[in-house]
Amino acid sequence: MIKFLDLQKINAQYSEKLKQVAADVIDSGWFLVGERLATFEEKLAHYTGAKHAVGVANGLDALRLTLKAYIQKGVMAAGDEVIVPANTYIASLLAISDNGLQPVLVEPDAATFNLDITLIEQAITPKTKAIMVVHLYGQVCWSEALLALAKKYRLKIIEDNAQAIGAEWKGIKTGNLGDAAGFSFYPGKNLGALGDAGAVTTNDQELADLVRALGNYGSRKKYVNEYQGMNSRLDEIQAAFLTVKLEFLDAENNYRRQLAARYLRGITNPAIVLPTLTNLTIPCEENTEHVWHLFVIRHPNRAAVQEYLAANGVQTLIHYPIPPNKQLAYAEMNQIDFPITNAIHKEVLSLPISPVTTEAEVVKVIELLNNFY
Repeated sequence: MIKFLDLQKINAQYSEKLKQVAADVIDSGWFLVGERLATFEEKLAHYTGAKHAVGVANGLDALRLTLKAYIQKGVMAAGDEVIVPANTYIASLLAISDNGLQPVLVEPDAATFNLDITLIEQAITPKTKAIMVVHLYGQVCWSEALLALAKKYRLKIIEDNAQAIGAEWKGIKTGNLGDAAGFSFYPGKNLGALGDAGAVTTNDQELADLVRALGNYGSRKKYVNEYQGMNSRLDEIQAAFLTVKLEFLDAENNYRRQLAARYLRGITNPAIVLPTLTNLTIPCEENTEHVWHLFVIRHPNRAAVQEYLAANGVQTLIHYPIPPNKQLAYAEMNQIDFPITNAIHKEVLSLPISPVTTEAEVVKVIELLNNFY
């Protein structure tokens, strides 16, 4: 069986180090807001190039707290609008609506799956306060045109960087492109914890301080609560685990690029639509824009492809089967038509790609797909 994602095998690579740092935390008797968190935040900020990093409980909270901090700063208020891609994972929308803000969905580019920047301006209204770009599947969603729009309309750009840690645009890493960024360290991510974890990065000192306080019950000082906050803190054990794994991130992202290159060169079945890179001038193996969190193909008969691969011992997943506007949670959007989004969600299929997926396994998947008709 070729597993889609073998977390046991991935974490076995660092098992001794992980066990050691877990033991160190246990022996220290200090489990929240301690030295391990401070160390990870410092290393994450250095890695991304951002001035500040704040550990939080998960990726959703990273976005929720970022927006909550902007509201506290007076940059946004209840009822304001945030533009977001229609084909993102629902967490992007949940972060917006949970703050009393209105998500405004915009179609993606059918080739790259990322937000179609050419469609943003027509969605901007006097209530628009931010654009949430999602670096979906690990590919950067960024351009000079996006920056120009944000400047023209005085909008904040918030990066949903849950899937793209380590990706770059013109030498700048995601998480340091916009005004603030939310990270997820869910176990299956390129940098995965052994549980839930997340972070916010920004170059805005005031915003970072607010995010930290709001995630700590609205408190900067114990038992003194300045804001109506929440409990969203990255614990010491997860921070220690992430510090260990961050050391290997670039090497693992490079390996993902090698596997992706094999897929892109090897899959020749004309019925299969392959991923399209933003920067086509750089070979896949050297393209630092994409970190291949997922390798996503499209096929008009996805169910048949998935069943065929499963019958031949290959696990695949669908990211994501139902778009946010078709979810009961957003029933008010159910009748809005997003044809590109709907087509993508009906056809996408994610193939195995990870630090422990072997080249032989990729070759096997390629052979199977080329023989599928």
